[in-house]
Amino acid sequence: MKKIIKKIFFFSVLMLLVSSAFGQEHLKNYLEVAAKNNPGLKAKFSNYMAAMEKVPQVGTLPDPSFAFSYFVQPVETRVGPQNWKFSLSQSFPWFGLLSAKEDVATEMANAKYEVFENAKSNLFFEVKTAYYNYYFIEKAIEITKENIQILEVFKRLSLVKIEAGKASIVDELRVELELNDLRNQLALLKDTRLALQIQFNNLLNTEINNKISVPIILWQDELSLDKQTVLNSIYSSNHQLKSIDHKLSAFVNQEIVAQKEGLPKFTVGLGYTIISKNAGSSFSDNGKDAFLFPSIGIKIPLYRTKYKALIKEAKYMQEAEVFKKEDKKNSLSTVYENTHKNYSDSDRRILLNKKQIGIAKKVLDVLITSYSTDSKDFEEVLRIERQLLKYELAYQKALIDKNAATAFVNYLIGN
Repeated sequence: MKKIIKKIFFFSVLMLLVSSAFGQEHLKNYLEVAAKNNPGLKAKFSNYMAAMEKVPQVGTLPDPSFAFSYFVQPVETRVGPQNWKFSLSQSFPWFGLLSAKEDVATEMANAKYEVFENAKSNLFFEVKTAYYNYYFIEKAIEITKENIQILEVFKRLSLVKIEAGKASIVDELRVELELNDLRNQLALLKDTRLALQIQFNNLLNTEINNKISVPIILWQDELSLDKQTVLNSIYSSNHQLKSIDHKLSAFVNQEIVAQKEGLPKFTVGLGYTIISKNAGSSFSDNGKDAFLFPSIGIKIPLYRTKYKALIKEAKYMQEAEVFKKEDKKNSLSTVYENTHKNYSDSDRRILLNKKQIGIAKKVLDVLITSYSTDSKDFEEVLRIERQLLKYELAYQKALIDKNAATAFVNYLIGN
């Protein structure tokens, strides 16, 4: 008999482990679907791709300038009258200006990419949280149904006792009151399950009626006990901080751009003039078109106020990003501390409620036996049954709270 019990216990544990492994695999697949399908995430990626297209725009020379002139009254020269004139010119900024502008655009695009990565991490957190909440509702429905079945047994037991004249009809009515409450609670849980199912599938951008696979018992994700190590990981990997770093780098390059904008610009051009023959001219070049190359111009930025203001603007923007990063790190530190507190609390509640469930079941068994023999303590039976229900739900809630806290820390780290 003991061997059979051991085999049943081993098989049950094995089934729980298999279910947990499949649950983790299902969640991983859901995350992959969300990353591919979520329209909000696609929008963030399109914003990044659009920002990348800024790089070739700012790194290209200005368009060349072409001009055509027609002389209504030809200009007479010794080699003939000038009829038409063509000119082509190209402007060149100071050396390194275009590459500096490219650096600015690249860093701003990289900042947009970190915004996209942060949105993806946040989406994964939302999917995980929605998955855990759906699991909790499924377990709450299952636990509530089991409690309804137990109360149905109590009701039949009380009816038997009433018929035997060993109990009052009040016992049966008390059970009916409890059953009505649980049935109402069960209906609400089923409505909530449907709402969570729609929410989850909308995050994945799939059919809202798609079924969600959850494990029999939720696994427990663990956090490192070294809080400073986790916080250092957040500081080095958080996508919001990385976005700020890229913006800071962009404004450093923007200062270089402002400095180079205040330096001279050059223009190189050529001209071509069409000349008609002069019938009265004996020059050998009579009627020969004139070609001018090169013509060189320089644009001197004399008014320095504009360029000084551009440099100061870039420096102030750098300063602003430094302060933003410091503020964001303080905020992340506070959020992480609260999340770790919630993680530790949920870990304690898991142990507590598991212990309370075991005790409540033992008390309930004793009270049921007592009621079956001498019809005493019926009200206490119902009270302990309510407590058992509360502990079972609290245990499941602690499980999802722990995993949700871990998921949020992973979001802060940027996973």
